[in-house]
Amino acid sequence: MANAVADFFDRRLDGRATPLAVGDLLVVAAVFSAGTVHHNGLPFVLGNPGYLLSTIAPFLIGWIVAAPLLGAYAPGAAESAKAAVPLALRSWLVADAIALGIRSLPFVHGGVQLSFVAISLVTGLVGLGLWRTLFFKLR
Repeated sequence: MANAVADFFDRRLDGRATPLAVGDLLVVAAVFSAGTVHHNGLPFVLGNPGYLLSTIAPFLIGWIVAAPLLGAYAPGAAESAKAAVPLALRSWLVADAIALGIRSLPFVHGGVQLSFVAISLVTGLVGLGLWRTLFFKLR
């Protein structure tokens, strides 16, 4: 069993994709931090850092679970934007669903309004797609 899990992750994780992974996490955090600041104001966010963390945490958790499983860091992902962007976009579809599932729990603040479902999906797709495209243009 342990070998099967190790083999699975060997096929899904490539160390050369580490810069993409760091950037992806930063982009997800930045996108949802910006939304939190937009809706609540910078003074509120600075005065309540736990609120910001609890807002972005479901999306980071969703990404950390979905991205490796769906191949966002698989061998070849760090070779070109043509490979990397689609892997990130399909991973975001699942990561966003996980995050929204977490936010729908009664003990998690934020909730899941229909408008937010669309916004979180689109902003995540755009943010990750732009980041990964820019990464390969500047590399």
